[in-house]
Amino acid sequence: MFTNKRSLTIEWGDCDPAGIVFYPRYFAFFDASTAHLFKAAGLKKSDILKKYNAIGFPMVDTRAKFKIPSSYGDEVDIETSIVDIRNSSFDIIHRLYKQGKLAIECTETRVWVGKDDNDDEKLIAKKIPDEVVALLT
Repeated sequence: MFTNKRSLTIEWGDCDPAGIVFYPRYFAFFDASTAHLFKAAGLKKSDILKKYNAIGFPMVDTRAKFKIPSSYGDEVDIETSIVDIRNSSFDIIHRLYKQGKLAIECTETRVWVGKDDNDDEKLIAKKIPDEVVALLT
C-alpha cells in the first residue's frame, strides 16, 4: 500500500510541564500526516471535498503504543501507510521515529463520509471512489 514520510521538529507548545510531548499532540501530528499522505498521492483535501462531494474521512477508531517520549527540539520522522482499504473505510498506520528508533506506533480506522442523497442534513459512509483507491494502493 501507499506510504509517505515526513519530518518535524517538536515545538515548545507540544510539550507538557514535564517537558515531554503531551500525548494528544501526537494525534494531531498523525491527523496531519494522514492529510500529507493523501496529498503525496495527488489528493489534496480541498480537492477531495469538491471533486468527490465528500465531507471528509473522520477517525472512528484509534490506538497507540508509546515506547519512547519526545521532548522540545527533538527531530522526529513520521512514516504513514495505508494498510487496508474497504468499501467505505480504510486503516492507516503511523510510525514515529526518534533518532531512528520507533517511538510511537498508532493505528487508525477512518470512514469516507458524504451527505445523504435524500437528507442534506445527514452524513453517511460512502463508497471510496475507485480513483482514490487506485492512487492509495
